[in-house]
Amino acid sequence: MTAAAVQAPAGSLRRMLVPLALAQFICSFAGSNMNVMINDISRDLHTTVQGVQVCITLFLLVMAALMIPCGKLTDRLGRKRCFTLGLSIYGVGAVLSAAAPGIGVLILGNSIFEGVGTALLIPPVYILTTMLFHDMKSRAQAFGLISGMGGIGAATGPLIGGAITTALSWRVAFVFQALIIVIILVLARGIHDPVPADPHRPFDTVGSILSAVGLVVLVGGIMAADQSLALMAALIVAGALILTGFFAWIRSRERAGKEALLSSSLFRNRTSNRALVTQNVQWAVLLGTSFVVSAYLQVVRHYDAIQTGVIFTAATVGILLSSLAAGRLARRYRQRSLILVGFVVTIVGIIVLLVLVKGRPGAWYFAPGLFLIGLGVGVMLTPSVNVVQSAFPENLQGEISGLSRSISNLGSSFGTALAGTILVAGLADPKRSYGIAMVVLAFVALIGLAAAVLLPATEPAPGTDAPSAKAEHPV
Repeated sequence: MTAAAVQAPAGSLRRMLVPLALAQFICSFAGSNMNVMINDISRDLHTTVQGVQVCITLFLLVMAALMIPCGKLTDRLGRKRCFTLGLSIYGVGAVLSAAAPGIGVLILGNSIFEGVGTALLIPPVYILTTMLFHDMKSRAQAFGLISGMGGIGAATGPLIGGAITTALSWRVAFVFQALIIVIILVLARGIHDPVPADPHRPFDTVGSILSAVGLVVLVGGIMAADQSLALMAALIVAGALILTGFFAWIRSRERAGKEALLSSSLFRNRTSNRALVTQNVQWAVLLGTSFVVSAYLQVVRHYDAIQTGVIFTAATVGILLSSLAAGRLARRYRQRSLILVGFVVTIVGIIVLLVLVKGRPGAWYFAPGLFLIGLGVGVMLTPSVNVVQSAFPENLQGEISGLSRSISNLGSSFGTALAGTILVAGLADPKRSYGIAMVVLAFVALIGLAAAVLLPATEPAPGTDAPSAKAEHPV
């Protein structure tokens, strides 16, 4: 525990938490708001639905690929400096996207600049929160606010983006993001980094390249399914081999007594590993559902952006209700129980969505299923993050935060890529493809449920301190 964290008054901690939570909100908002702009962007920029899907997936993938090295950079450059640098790069990307004359510039601004900016600013959000809040109760409340704002950002992205697109233009939605970034930069002046930066700390460049390239190639293989199954298989195998080489590299660095991009000990903590799987699946289901339902409403039912966004209000309400109760739930129930309940409710929500929507033209038939999906995801976002972050001591927070956010954003890109690939591949007639995509996402949620079942039931009682990495005996 750092002196800065101990001496910081509660009011000061709350003020520092505001820009951190807002940053998570706008990054999650960016990951979903383009879903309701599919028709508008494709028409304005003379591209296709697949072109917009590539832009959305690349944004999420760039975040996932760079989150680990950027998390490591926080130790070298400082957490606050990485946070403000990421915000600045993100702001430039938002402005570029707003002025994009074609899909190429939109990919540069949204997928590359905003993706890099997000990868730089998100790890400090979780590192600073873990360093500043130490007991399970206050940390759960802080993560509840941040994760809740992330979930709300993802859920309200379609609503706010749809309203702006319909009333003004999809370009104004990017101007909105730039304005929020300016506000966060002003509020971030009050953030104090509890641990000084170490500019002489070595950085594993080779490991960074291997991890980033491996993730990009792996997800690229999923996106290539509609073009060639042989290409898909080749890219997935290549990505797996590159990632295997990455793990071999970090082990060789450690044996040589050098600092690696990630400590291999992070992967020997079974509790953390299983919680990381739940994080990955949560975001895969949330973003995958957002893309599938948005595309269905616009392409099949020909709804405009605001109509599509309004329908997603049900998911927003579900996430908001469960996020507001995150702190109270953490005090009353075990983290594992909350994650289990969250997955069960989410799976039920997908089933309800499929059953009610089939053959019924009314928009309100979407509400019950989307509400349950939002409620279920909102219930488990905070406990999954808390289990992962609390499993390691302060000196490993930079690494585990980068890994945690990378896994979550990889889930987002995986969910969008998987759903989009099923729709574009034409596995059935256009209307049935959307149902197939949702069924696949339900099976993905079952994987998350299985990982949650394997989490230990003997975690500390709610309201007590989380165990340190040493106390947990990683195996």
